[in-house]
Amino acid sequence: MGETVKRKKTRHVYVGPVKIGDNAPISVQSMTCTDTRDIKATVGQIRKLEDAGCEIIRVAVPDMEAARAITDIKREITIPLIADIHFNYRLAVNAIRNGADCIRINPGNIEKDKIKEIIHEAKERDVSIRIGVNAGSLEKDILTRHGTPTAPALVESAMRNIELFEDMDFQSIKLSLKASDVPTMIKANRAISAATNYPLHLGVTEAGSLVNSSIKSSIGIGILLNEGIGDTVRVSISGDPVGEVGVAYGILRALGIRRVGPDIVSCPTCGRCEIDLFKLVEDVEKRLVGVKEYFKVALMGCVVNGPGEAAEADVGIAGGRHFGFLFKKGKIIRKIQEEEFVDALMDEINVMIEDRNRNQQEK
Repeated sequence: MGETVKRKKTRHVYVGPVKIGDNAPISVQSMTCTDTRDIKATVGQIRKLEDAGCEIIRVAVPDMEAARAITDIKREITIPLIADIHFNYRLAVNAIRNGADCIRINPGNIEKDKIKEIIHEAKERDVSIRIGVNAGSLEKDILTRHGTPTAPALVESAMRNIELFEDMDFQSIKLSLKASDVPTMIKANRAISAATNYPLHLGVTEAGSLVNSSIKSSIGIGILLNEGIGDTVRVSISGDPVGEVGVAYGILRALGIRRVGPDIVSCPTCGRCEIDLFKLVEDVEKRLVGVKEYFKVALMGCVVNGPGEAAEADVGIAGGRHFGFLFKKGKIIRKIQEEEFVDALMDEINVMIEDRNRNQQEK
């Protein structure tokens, strides 16, 4: 997997049973887009995210009904839940009382004395707090002083709030400094990482559609992770949040940080391709959604690079005219027809996963 990234050692906090920081595995988060008050819909979406590999979920808490819903939602899910709070400190207090494992607040839109009440409740119930500093909601005096939401402005806001929390002897915090502008997000997180040792949550906010978000997040999150900065991540996508999880794990796999889920290698195709490679890749990706085991799958459409790439993968197909060769660990298993590609590939993958599980149990 190439060189291992040397991560900056930070303090650690817990979100439920999930450890963040102190060189714990970089956790993957997401956020529901359902109405939290609709318990059935919210639980349904969280379960889909759990199946996709999401390790921490965040829900919006716009009112007291949503805060009360946390109790019922928690009963039906298996991953820790973060309550996302804006403006009303009472929502944070009630979310904590109703079982939230962590709360996320943006100090820029809550009065200082009210933040103290949130901290008091969090201390009483041993709940961590995420200080979320966003370019779009900085404290007015900081924004006035800097003129625009620059990286130094984000850092100033974070440092101000760290001081407030520390003055109350509360250090179970993690930080997130986010902006929709990728260079600003990168600069801000580099600076706060150099200034503190609190764990950092990385993300590019308001990143847009699947394609745009994948690009922005891969650059912003990827650059920082490759520098050893960051302890947990969320890829923000406008739409179904299940897609966020796959992109996040893809970034971690690409950097060799976590081997979670299949790494699919496929050629971009050219005039030599004689199979429907686009459909093959799409079908295989759908069949592999939610698979946690790491392995490399090569889906190649011609005889130029195909056999070599497939031979380097754990399992793969090198295609020809309406047929292909199924490879496993560098060896040809058999020749198969194009209509057999997906089923034959999945059969070999399932056998490989079963063998791994059996070997682990025997150790």
